[in-house]
Amino acid sequence: MSLFSKIFKKNEPALAEQFQFTLIGTDMHSHLLPGIDDGAVDIENSIELITHLHEMGYQKLITTPHIFWDMYPNTSQIIREKEAFVKQELKQRGLEIAFQAAAEYYIDAHFESLIEQEDLLTFGDRHILFELSFDEEQVNHRRAVFNLQVAGYKPILAHPERYEYWHNNFSKYEDVVDRGVSLQVNTNCLTGHYGPRVRSIAERLIEADLVDFIGTDCHHLGHIGLLNQMRQSPILKKLIESGRLLNHTL
Repeated sequence: MSLFSKIFKKNEPALAEQFQFTLIGTDMHSHLLPGIDDGAVDIENSIELITHLHEMGYQKLITTPHIFWDMYPNTSQIIREKEAFVKQELKQRGLEIAFQAAAEYYIDAHFESLIEQEDLLTFGDRHILFELSFDEEQVNHRRAVFNLQVAGYKPILAHPERYEYWHNNFSKYEDVVDRGVSLQVNTNCLTGHYGPRVRSIAERLIEADLVDFIGTDCHHLGHIGLLNQMRQSPILKKLIESGRLLNHTL
């Protein structure tokens, strides 16, 4: 019997609640820095969200605020300053959890300039989290990914299941993986929060062994509530037991 199976025995619900997210260990996609994007609004909200994630079993949080120049013009310096502020608050409040900030980069001209300047916030083994437009496929994303790889970075595509323009052409996802990009699925997409089609694609990506990372993409307490729904999810169980997840390496 696997560790996951033992944890999820029906007669041990409390143990299931205590350990499910411990098996993932590290969350590598969230918006927990205060007042910097569409995530935590202030430091109290940041600490509240971090506390909930810690209580759910995460031992490390890599938070990834948006860098989207037309909407969230954050810089490495701004993010590092906010990271230091949150770490100090965690220390003062006695909340012992590993905490690091990187970024979720939107593929735009500004991002491409940051690649040239080598001004990028990485995590793990030079990993970079990036996202695409939700409206239409961007012609520059292949070039940006190539330039990242040439510069020695390891790109991770955030929530690919949410790019609806690929839903009817699953080979697009396979092509991304074939080009050396890792895929990160949002835990909350598996609840149906973003609609049944997004959930179906997320599950299909998992079934096809194309998912290397899973992230909460936590912005607010509503997302914490959705995470609670995933504690005994069969598809999450399958992903964890697949041995493919790399969250623990970060």
